[in-house]
Amino acid sequence: MQKKKSTVHVLILDPDQNDAESLVSLLRNSGRATRAHRITSEEDLEETLKSASWDLLLARDKAQEFAPDAALAMIKRLDKDLPFILLTDQFDRDRTVQVMRSGAQATVEAEHSDLLVLTIFRELSALEERRRRRALESHLHEAEQRCQLLLESSKDAIAYINDGMHIYANQSYMDFLGYDDLDELMCVPILDTLTPDSQAKYKEFMKSFAESGSDGMTLNCQARRSDDQQLSITFAVSSATYDSEPCTQIVIQPEHSDAELEEKLRQISSQDLLTGLYNRQYFMDELAATIAQAAERSEPGALAYIALDRFMSIKGQLGIAGADLLLGDLSNILKEQVGNEFLLARLSDDAFGLLTGTCDQQAMHTACERLRKTIEDHLFDIDGRTIQLTVSIGIAAITENAPKAADMLGRGHVASDEVRKLDGHQDGNGIVVYNPADAEGLGGESAAEVIQKALDEDRFRLLYQPIINLRGEGEEHYEATVRMLNKDGEEVSPYEILPPMGPSEMAVKIDRWVILQTIKHLASHRSRGHDSRLFLNVCAESLQDKTFTPWLSVALKAARLPGDALIFQLREGDATNHLKLAKEFAKSLHELHCKVSLSQFGGALNPFNTLKHVEVDYVKIDGSFTEELQKNDEAKERVQEMVKELQGTGKLTIIPMVENAVVLSTLWQAGVNYIQGYYVQAPVPEMNYDFGDQ
Repeated sequence: MQKKKSTVHVLILDPDQNDAESLVSLLRNSGRATRAHRITSEEDLEETLKSASWDLLLARDKAQEFAPDAALAMIKRLDKDLPFILLTDQFDRDRTVQVMRSGAQATVEAEHSDLLVLTIFRELSALEERRRRRALESHLHEAEQRCQLLLESSKDAIAYINDGMHIYANQSYMDFLGYDDLDELMCVPILDTLTPDSQAKYKEFMKSFAESGSDGMTLNCQARRSDDQQLSITFAVSSATYDSEPCTQIVIQPEHSDAELEEKLRQISSQDLLTGLYNRQYFMDELAATIAQAAERSEPGALAYIALDRFMSIKGQLGIAGADLLLGDLSNILKEQVGNEFLLARLSDDAFGLLTGTCDQQAMHTACERLRKTIEDHLFDIDGRTIQLTVSIGIAAITENAPKAADMLGRGHVASDEVRKLDGHQDGNGIVVYNPADAEGLGGESAAEVIQKALDEDRFRLLYQPIINLRGEGEEHYEATVRMLNKDGEEVSPYEILPPMGPSEMAVKIDRWVILQTIKHLASHRSRGHDSRLFLNVCAESLQDKTFTPWLSVALKAARLPGDALIFQLREGDATNHLKLAKEFAKSLHELHCKVSLSQFGGALNPFNTLKHVEVDYVKIDGSFTEELQKNDEAKERVQEMVKELQGTGKLTIIPMVENAVVLSTLWQAGVNYIQGYYVQAPVPEMNYDFGDQ
C-alpha cells in the first residue's frame, strides 16, 4: 500500500488554471499531501520529466496547444514509468481504447470526482508495487551475484551434478580438471573425470550417500584430468539445488592449492584477452547494476551498442590474424576517445559496448558521434594493407522503467541494426537512438498484440523454397518460412517484430502455428503421390520448451504424418547457448523419427564442438560462406575443408543463398550434398517445384 503521509508528485496538463487547482485540492482533501506542476508546453514536460521523479500525470481531454496524446507519446519515448489518467467530459469507448492502447492507465469523466480519487489511489498503489518490485529484484540480483562470486572466487573446486552429469562448475574446478569451456564440461559425466579404479568406488559412495542423505560425506579417490594426468583428491558431497532443480554439490580438495593462480584468474576474469578491454560478462554485470541504480535513485544512464560494418567481409580479406590486428588497433582508438565516465567492453567478434550511469542518452549521443567520426576518418594499416572501417551505433536510455540487462542490451542491438535502414546508410555508419514507443509495436500495440491480431485475422503466409540434391538422387525437400502482413500490407517476419529475448510465449506460439499449418499442407501434398520432406525452423524458446515434443507427437498422429517427413532446424547460436537442452531436444526428435538440421553453421569460434554433443543429420553452412566463394580462393578452400570434415562425421551438407550458376562447379567439386537459393527458386506459396527437371 502507498504510505498515507507520502507526498504525491503530480503533473497536470490542463488549459485552465482553475481546473488544475481544483484537481490539486481534490487530492489534498482526500488526505494526500500533494506537490503539483502544471505543464505549459512540450519543452516544459520534457525538462520536467528529466529533472525529477513524478508519480502521476492528469491530462484534461480538451483542445490545447500541447495535446494529451503528444504528452503520452513523450512518456513512452522517454521510457518513464508514469501513470497517465485522461479526464474526459463524457465516456467515449473508442477514445478510451485508443489512449489505453497508447499507454494510458485509465479515462475518467471529470465530474465523477469520487471515481477519479479511487482511480488515482489505485494507480499510485500499483506504481508503488512496481517500484518495490524493482528494488527487490535489484536486491535479489545482488544476493545472487554475491553467491555466484563466492562460488567463483572459492579456492575449493566446486561443481553441481544431476543424474551423473555436470550442470555447473566454478573456475577452480575447471582449472583443476583441465577444462577451458564450461559448456564442454557440462556434457562430461562425472565418472569420466575419475580413473577406472575410482569409478566403482564412486558408484558405491554415491549409493551410500543417496541412502543416508548425510551431507559432508567424503571419498578419497583418483581424478583424471582432460590431459589424462591423474591426481589424488578428497571428494565431499552434499544435497543442493541449482536453477531451482535438486542436485548434488561436490567439492574437490586438491592436495595443493595454487593461490597465485587463483589471484591471476580473478584479475583476468573480467578481461577480453585479445583487446584488453572488459569482456561481455563484466559488461552485463555492470549493466545490471546501472539498471538497478536507475530504478532505485531515478538516475538516468545510457548504453551504446557499437557494431562494426561489413566485418565478415573485411575478415575474409585480412584473414583471422589480420582481423585480430584490426580489432586491437580499433580498441586503442576506442580507449583514447572514451572518457572515464564510460565503461568500454568487447561484446562479440564485431561489437563493442559503451555504458554510463552518470549521464543521459544525449551526452552518450555526443560521445558516440565523436567516436563514429574518428573511426570513419582513420586509415588502418594492417600488414601493408589500408583498411577503412565504419560503425553503426545504437543508443538506449537506461531509466527507472528499464528492462533486465539482456533485454536492455537487445535495445541497443536493435537500434544499431536500424542504422542500415536509414536513407543513405545502407552500409551503416550512423547512429540511431532506441525509441520504446516505436519498437514495442504498431499503432500503440505491443509486439505480442500485433502478432496475435495478425494470427486472428489470418494475415500469416507460408512460403516454401526447394532444397536440391546436387548428387541427383531425386529427393523432394522444401524449407518452410512464415511471413506476416503488417498494417500497410507489407510482408515481414513476425519473429523480427518481437523484441530481443521475447516474449518467449509468442515466439513459441508462432513456431507451433507454422508447424501445424505445414503439417496439414504436407500431409495433403503427400497424399497426391509426392514424397516431399520439410525443413522447419524452430526458435530458441521452442528449444527450451519441455512440452514441445509431446505436443508434436500428438500433432503428427492427428495428421497421420510420419516423423521422417519433417526436419527440424536449429540455429547454431541457439544450440551453442543451450547445449544441454539442444542435445536433449535433438534426442527427443529422433525418438519421433524426425530428422534434425543445424543452420548458420561456421559462425562460432569452435563450430565443430557443438556437433560433438548435439546429434544432427544435416548441417546448413552459414550463407556468408556462399557470398565469399566468388571473391577468393581461400574461401573455396575453407568450404571444401568444412564439407569434407562434416561428411567425415556422417553429416549431409547444405549450402544456402546460391544466387547464380557461378559457384555450382565449386560446390560440386567440394562434395556438397544440397543447395538452396534464388538460383533454384524463390520462396513461393505452394510446393510446386519440378524435382524431375534437375
